[in-house]
Amino acid sequence: MTGSHGGRTERGGGGGSRRGTGPPAGRERALQECARLPEAELCHPFGDSTAVFKVAGRMFAAVSLADRPGRITLKCDPGYGAALVDQYQEITPGYHMSKRHWITVTLSAALAPDLVEDLISESYQLVLRKSSRAAR
Repeated sequence: MTGSHGGRTERGGGGGSRRGTGPPAGRERALQECARLPEAELCHPFGDSTAVFKVAGRMFAAVSLADRPGRITLKCDPGYGAALVDQYQEITPGYHMSKRHWITVTLSAALAPDLVEDLISESYQLVLRKSSRAAR
């Protein structure tokens, strides 16, 4: 399939396959978490170095694929995002995004995987709720 900007698009919601026997590392785990969400679509509108996940045609996550340990940019409630930026050095205002509504998370081992999963889920829900309101 082709995305709106000429990139590849794939349907998510089915999870992902794990390589090896241990739990996946930060970036792989983030990619799996995004892909398992209902109606999540993966596309590459910015080239092969960034995986973009959308729901209802709107982006909820952008995962860098070329750097280490990797980064994910997520939509976030402004107050909560500011608190996260203050609390964690791995979380900064959104890279190339609205600094008020987006955060960028460095996927280092220092961050609890559950926190990253919760942030992905919250980003997905924020975008889905906004899309649902716009459709009414």
